[in-house]
Amino acid sequence: MWNNKSEAQKILKEKSVVEEKVKQFLAIENGLKDNREYFDLAKSEADVQLILDTEKNLLALKKNSDAFEVECLFSGETDVNNCFLDINAGAGGTDSCDFGLMLLRMYERFATKHKFKVEIVNMLDGEEAGIRNATLKISGRFAFGWMKMESGVHRLVRISPFNANGKRQTSFTSVWVYPELDDEIEIALEDKDIRVDTFRASGAGGQHVNKTDSAVRMTHLPTNIVVQCQSDRSQIRNRAECISMLKSRLYELELQKKKDALSASEATKTDNSWGHQIRSYVLHPYQLVKDLRTDFETGNIQAVLDGELDGFVKAALTEKI
Repeated sequence: MWNNKSEAQKILKEKSVVEEKVKQFLAIENGLKDNREYFDLAKSEADVQLILDTEKNLLALKKNSDAFEVECLFSGETDVNNCFLDINAGAGGTDSCDFGLMLLRMYERFATKHKFKVEIVNMLDGEEAGIRNATLKISGRFAFGWMKMESGVHRLVRISPFNANGKRQTSFTSVWVYPELDDEIEIALEDKDIRVDTFRASGAGGQHVNKTDSAVRMTHLPTNIVVQCQSDRSQIRNRAECISMLKSRLYELELQKKKDALSASEATKTDNSWGHQIRSYVLHPYQLVKDLRTDFETGNIQAVLDGELDGFVKAALTEKI
């Protein structure tokens, strides 16, 4: 094995993933055993506080067990990787931009609940409110596995706060998730195929951000894929992030070609309007979030917007299987 460095790295990575899963399983198994013993002891001694502590431990154990069950469903080569998440406002005007900001907040909270690191790589504000588009980098073990089923068009129905007549408004925003590539996955990029533009970053960030051309936009000419980054004050670091994003986009494009599903990157995104949505968020006349791929639904829309997406992820993964 050691005569082939790339093959050895691949096997060691797989070994690490399996070892981590075994470690998680044993931790859950031992946690359940220990809490059963605590509960028996608490009953025999009528220790109310120990019973309450055991209940609290079991609820935390149940939460970890549910998350572990979902992670056992991940089977893709890049599920363990970090990922990028693009949000783009579609039909619905200002409401769509506002919905994009709601989704950005939802995914930030979801990622935080799973102890992932979240970074806003790029963001363009809407004209009146919300955002036109944004790119998040989500870092952590199985980040792509947890996020990948969110790709598609999301639909919001509510009484518009931007409509003077208080009419109900339907708006659409698209989400696209793609993995960050490991070093062992090689994507060839030639300088002649890339156009690099630099510009001044917009939004918050201090005087330096707004006075220097630190923001970077890269266009891959053969495929017309465009990525940009303005999250760092350093143009060098923004360039490096753009290269990482561009490689990830090209890798996803090649996977799509192998599946004979699509021939270009932009075609992976369905029309950002009616008839193409994967999930509906209805705030009026009733409250319901429903995934149209799996029929999984919940009336607790506030919890969903606060990042409670595990049920949707599990439903999508089991439906796929």
